[in-house]
Amino acid sequence: MIVAIPNYLQKISETLWEIPKSFKKGMRVPARIYATETLIEGMEEGVFDQISNVATLPGIINYALCMPDGHWGYGFPIGGTAAFDPVKGVISPGGIGFDINCGMRLIKTDLTFDEVKPYIERLVNSLFHAIPTGVGGAGNIKMTRDEFRALAEQGAQWCVKHGYGRKEDLERTEDGGSASGADASKVSERAVERGFKQVGTLGSGNHYLEIQTASSEDIIEPETAAEFGITRPNQVVVMFHCGSRGFGHQIATDYLKLFVEKGAVPGIDRELASAPFSSKIGRDYYAAMNCAINMAFANRQIIFHRIREVFSHIFHRSPDDLGIEQVYDVTHNTARLEKYEIDGRVREILIHRKGATRALAPNMQGLPSCYRDTGQPVIIGGSMESGSYLLAGVESGSETFYTTAHGSGRVMSRRKAKKSFDGRKIQKEMEQRGIYVRTASYSGLAEEAGAAYKNIDDVVEATRRAGISRPVARFRPIGNIKG
Repeated sequence: MIVAIPNYLQKISETLWEIPKSFKKGMRVPARIYATETLIEGMEEGVFDQISNVATLPGIINYALCMPDGHWGYGFPIGGTAAFDPVKGVISPGGIGFDINCGMRLIKTDLTFDEVKPYIERLVNSLFHAIPTGVGGAGNIKMTRDEFRALAEQGAQWCVKHGYGRKEDLERTEDGGSASGADASKVSERAVERGFKQVGTLGSGNHYLEIQTASSEDIIEPETAAEFGITRPNQVVVMFHCGSRGFGHQIATDYLKLFVEKGAVPGIDRELASAPFSSKIGRDYYAAMNCAINMAFANRQIIFHRIREVFSHIFHRSPDDLGIEQVYDVTHNTARLEKYEIDGRVREILIHRKGATRALAPNMQGLPSCYRDTGQPVIIGGSMESGSYLLAGVESGSETFYTTAHGSGRVMSRRKAKKSFDGRKIQKEMEQRGIYVRTASYSGLAEEAGAAYKNIDDVVEATRRAGISRPVARFRPIGNIKG
């Protein structure tokens, strides 16, 4: 942790800080951090070092960017964003992450807190048994390796075709739940072996499934909330966070090794090993990465299917009768080709988002028709003790390529958190506060203690003041499943 703001950080506004190109040899563009002074003071100096390293990569456009939840990561800081020229620029696994398409999905119900409260333990226990959690957990979807390869090329669309969901789910999933350009022939057998049994599983670490509710005071923009399906106080929603599991991790591992071995772009940091996006190895990684994106979409789709089943079984009513519908599914560990106006003309650019969420403004291409007027729903998860937010994209987000924060962001390493907190004690204290918790690991619960994270309210306030997304509603947990 730093104790003072470094003198090389130039304050542009109350929520924008810049590291000039002169700070480090090789920087091609300045680096910018979106944060309040309070958040800047709490950031590790390694964040500033990493984001300035990103600014040295070939073909980078405008700035290397870091969101308000920024913290130290592998290669890019978590919360890092950078756009590259697809001809002159690079693609870097360290700018995407090992858990490719780690993302969030929000589900609304028509149930109220009073209706759910008597069933909360049964709901959490049933979900815990229906959705495998923990390191290396295997799912209950049986498929062959060839079927898994098809799933990796089709994403959530494969799930809906096989009866695990509905067409409307795809309409409210980023990219319709299927990244184009996926090619399973570019994926190693080791990656397939690690992934094909893990579809429909939550995983470990900061992955979770939470039953939540929002009081009338928590509804910040009632009209927008209603457009998103949050129509009344104390309505119950389900939010969950997971990604591509061992499949995505192996793809990142495989290509990082290849990038280093085959003379990839030399860089200031080995963790930023890159290849020209236009090269064969660069395009091969992009095709494999899109397979991992699709696996994660499918993973969350299967989990949503299980949520429908569990709620329907416990309340003896159909999912339709319970008003169970998807609000949105957003990604935050990806690289994608998007079109933006750069220097007065529309160009296709490659945007890396590492622990950062796309946040499209109203009327932008790529939005579901139902959200044209509101802007894209943005889901920012907090710690299991603090609650989470639903936000919306805004027009002023153009300066970050319509990118915003993805969570509250860690302030304490997992190792330190495990030494500092007792998982059993946390579970007991949370239950005393009305949050029923099931976990696959008490040490994992300690890693995710609320005190290990930034204040979610501070992060969301910073995104609002910076003009990169606007808060719509705050959700508070009443039940939680941890890996």
